[in-house]
Amino acid sequence: MTMHALSLQTFELTKRFGAFTALDAVSLKVRPGTVHALLGENGAGKSTLVKCIVGYVAPDAGSVLIDGREQAVDSPAVARQLGIGMVYQHFTVVPGMTVAENLLLARGRLPAVIDWKAVRAELGAFLQTTPFQLDLDATPQDLSAGEKQKLEILKQLYLRPRLLILDEPTSVLTPQEADEVLGLLKARAHAGDCTVVMITHKFREVAEHADDVSVLRRGALVASHAVAEVGADRLAAAMVGAGRSAAQAPLIRERNAPGAARLQVRDLRVSGDRGERAVQGLALNVAGGEIVGVAGVSGNGQRELMEALVGQRAIDAGEVRVSGERFHATRAQNRRLRVRSLPEEPLRNACVGDLAVGHNMALRVFDTAPAARGGWLRWGVIAERARRLIAEYGIKTQGAGAPMRSLSGGNVQRAVLARELAEAADLLLVSNPVFGLDFAAVAEIHARLVAARNRGTAVLLVSEDLDELLHLSDRIVVMSGGRIVFECDARGADRRTLGAHMGGHGDAAAPARHGGPGGPGAHDVPAGDGRIPSPPPLQAAA
Repeated sequence: MTMHALSLQTFELTKRFGAFTALDAVSLKVRPGTVHALLGENGAGKSTLVKCIVGYVAPDAGSVLIDGREQAVDSPAVARQLGIGMVYQHFTVVPGMTVAENLLLARGRLPAVIDWKAVRAELGAFLQTTPFQLDLDATPQDLSAGEKQKLEILKQLYLRPRLLILDEPTSVLTPQEADEVLGLLKARAHAGDCTVVMITHKFREVAEHADDVSVLRRGALVASHAVAEVGADRLAAAMVGAGRSAAQAPLIRERNAPGAARLQVRDLRVSGDRGERAVQGLALNVAGGEIVGVAGVSGNGQRELMEALVGQRAIDAGEVRVSGERFHATRAQNRRLRVRSLPEEPLRNACVGDLAVGHNMALRVFDTAPAARGGWLRWGVIAERARRLIAEYGIKTQGAGAPMRSLSGGNVQRAVLARELAEAADLLLVSNPVFGLDFAAVAEIHARLVAARNRGTAVLLVSEDLDELLHLSDRIVVMSGGRIVFECDARGADRRTLGAHMGGHGDAAAPARHGGPGGPGAHDVPAGDGRIPSPPPLQAAA
């Protein structure tokens, strides 16, 4: 076998941002022709490490060795000349260019005159070797988030890199697409074509597709193993460190009596940012005491659905009812009907960044007793309430008076969740609640959501992480093309069936079943019927 793949080694690689040490003398070895996974909590230094390797960030100390020789990789252009490619966590495609032009642009140097007939023939032949196809004439503006991620991967595969680095490459892919991509890369690695380094938070992907795995914690390399010799529990323990619980606490799912429908959505139609129809005739019920998970590849209307439900986006047609009342998401209705929400990107959508933590936590109640009396705010009561919630939810902050934007992402999530659940909620609307959070924060927020469900709260949960939905939900619905195309009980749900519907390839002969408990088209086994589902153990959200 001809070994086209490169070996990679870092020697005491160190990077500081002011007084903060993001990388602390990391010495990593990656064997040529293998798939090497990088694990670690949010902020552990994984992205900083790979950015130093590709020259996007300059290290303060240490060195990078390619095939045993030290290299001064001081820019991504130098990395590309060495045969190193990287798929970043955020999209780098040019919005106004076609797929063909974006692929060609990845080459770097182009002739003054391009023979497009020859180029298109070459690109067409290249796409026949990949696990998915894209329209060469489409622009990224026409593509979903999952298709943009595919384009990012295709750009690098087109260059035939000898070392390919991927930062969370499957976050917007269906399970089938993720397995196809990672399976293809593993096959190429084992054939000696390239070496693959991937950052992931999904233990399942590590177990199924990686040869070796390394764990970073607080900027330091704390473990490296052959995947065949280590289990998920041991890796989780390495991620969180001594003195902290490595295993996720089991979720206690109480047996709920059948609840009344708290949320009823009928024939909902919502427009997207460019005027296109993002939600098309959607129908959905959520009962008290159940978690309904909404699965789907990003860009299929989930964001617009949740924005319409919380009042951030206009509804074109249809109706939303909460506890039988026509719902318009006004502040008065939210208070009276006890509707709470944890939106995506809460610092942007649910907080005032420059306002104090304590004041943000009072936004729901500042004008009601006991926080207000006779038209006057009682600052002492507001501060005491904030201190109590900070302690109860373990929010790490310099104090109730610190600006909200000074908190880490996980602590912003905790603060918003504390505010929303400080008083009993009948309906909780949640979008991607743990995206980008560390292992401990994930476990805690999941436990809070299930505890609310056990108290009788109806929870609508949108997540792009299918494993998270399988872990938390009583019932799962799949959105594709702005519609609900499939529904099933979370107990015993089949990943591949869900993934097929997420990708728009479900059995067209099997009609989608909408509604849920208490409504038309209710699922054959409604949640809350005394048979509480026992979803498979969570792997991805860790």
